[in-house]
Order: sequence, then C-alpha cells, then structure tokens
Amino acid sequence: MDWQPLDFERSIFELDRRLEDLKNHSDKHDVDLDPAIKDLEAKLRETRRSVYGNLTAWQRVQIARHTQRPFALDYVDRCFTNWVELHGDRRFADDRAMPCGLALLDGQRCVVITHQKGRNTKENVMRNFGCAHPEGYRKALRLMRLGEKFRMPVISLIDTPGAFPGVGSEERHISEAIAVNLREMMRLRAPIVAAVIGEGGSGGALGIGVADHVLILENAYYSVISPEACSAILWRDRRHAAEAAEALKLTAQDLLKLEVVDEIVPEPEGGAHRDYDSVAANVGRALRRALQQVSQLPIAELLEKRYQKFRRLGVFSEGKTVTASARS
Repeated sequence: MDWQPLDFERSIFELDRRLEDLKNHSDKHDVDLDPAIKDLEAKLRETRRSVYGNLTAWQRVQIARHTQRPFALDYVDRCFTNWVELHGDRRFADDRAMPCGLALLDGQRCVVITHQKGRNTKENVMRNFGCAHPEGYRKALRLMRLGEKFRMPVISLIDTPGAFPGVGSEERHISEAIAVNLREMMRLRAPIVAAVIGEGGSGGALGIGVADHVLILENAYYSVISPEACSAILWRDRRHAAEAAEALKLTAQDLLKLEVVDEIVPEPEGGAHRDYDSVAANVGRALRRALQQVSQLPIAELLEKRYQKFRRLGVFSEGKTVTASARS
C-alpha cells in the first residue's frame, strides 16, 4: 500500500491489508477464495463509508496535514501549462516557501501565487515548512501588481500553517507585509480566485486569500488559529485540540455555511493523497469555472462585489429578533 494511515484509518488499513493478502494467496496457490474476497470487499466498502462519511473536524485537519497530500506545485504541474517561476521581492530575498510565477490555464495567462511545503526534512527546511517570511508576501504582491498591469487574473493556492513568526520575520515586519497585501488585494484591478488546498492558517493564509471567489478542498481547513494553539490558550493544554477544532468551525462544510468560502471542491474518498490526478482534475475544473465567472464582470462591479463580500463576514445577530412594529 502506498499510503500511510492516520489513527482513525487503522481499521480500513487492516481490512485493506487482509484483502490484499487473500488475493495474493488465491493467485499464488490457485485456491478459490472468491466468496471470502467478496465478503471482505463488502466489509471494506461499509467501513470506508462509515469512517469517511462521519469525519470530525479534527480528523479533517489531520487529512489536510497529511504528508503525502498533493502540494501547490503538484497542482501547478497538473492544472496549468507553461509555468515560469519568478523570484524575489526586489527588497530582501526570494522566499522559497512561496513559489510564484506565470502560467497558462486553458490558454489564459495567469499570475499564480502559492504556498509550498516539503515532503522530507531537507525539502521542509528549504520551504520553511510552508511558513512564508515577509519577502514572500511582498513577492506575491509584486506579481499581483504585474498581473494588474498586464490584465492577467490572479490565482492563489493556499496551504500554510501560518506565516513564519521568527525573530527575522518580525524584524522585517511580517504583520505589515500581510496587512499591505490585504489592503492591496481588496483594491487590485484584476480578477482573483483563491483555493485552500490544505491548511489555511491565520494571517499567513489570508495574506493571499482576499479573492472574488474562494474555493476550498473538501478536507482542507481555513482558520484564524490552529486547533492546538486555540487549545493552549483556552484550556492551557494542547490536548484539547479536537474540541477546539469543532468549536472553531474551520471545516469546508462549516465555512460554506458561514459564507467564508464560495465552493467546496470534492476529493477522492479518504483524501486528496489517494489520487493526485483525480483531485487535480477537480481543482482545475473549479478554477476554470470560477475564473470564467469573475472575469466576465466589469472591474468596477468586481471591486464592489469583492468589498461587499468581505464586509459581510462576521455579521451576526443573537437574542430575540425585534420587529419594526415593536420598536415603534
């Protein structure tokens, strides 16, 4: 098997292994084990439906963080053509946690902004575990302004635990870099589509997430804080991360209800790491559809809709509704 099971997937993993052993034994010894194989396949299907049909928020967070999950450049390879990476913020350095560049999406030239993680220790050190420095956000903004100048839409692929909080990052004003991106993306005169493909952590995600249309993968999450950090603050103990994940309403399904995101992109059963090509095809279709939709709007209308979209977030009411007649 080419996938590493998470804790809640152990029962599926064991059934999968037993089924594989049965099939190998049947082939090797020319024994008719078809009835047993069919029974085990039925049990495996039922177990998968039971587990994946009732995932908790914490389990979805675990899937979003799976080390074998496709990362941004995997989607770039499969959804785009003619990818050309552009480097540097013209101030300090090039941030390898945020590969950015130009690419074609069905013949449409786009600016593509990404977060990128690594699959092993060496790659993670190079990519800083997907946690960008200020120069990453400044590079992203430089390219977005390039897109605005040459009338190219912007597509961002979000997958980060959060912006890097180290001393050097603070010295170079990470908060200011993200804040400037929020302001400038809000008034960027170009269509913007964002897709949360894994982790959408805090301001590090939002720094490239102000978009006209926000997509999120079925098992991705988008949150103001990680469940562990929330648990440490509220319970003074990180062991309550699962409870924090439920309370934060960070899953794709919750975010769609709250209108934080506009569309959920389906994943293969068990998560995107099970089938790269299938999930990339889903993401590609969703990006093309969203881009076509927002690109049809005049710029003035696009900017007004973008402004209103984010002004609506966080509006709520509580207690008894007071009617107009009661107020008078």
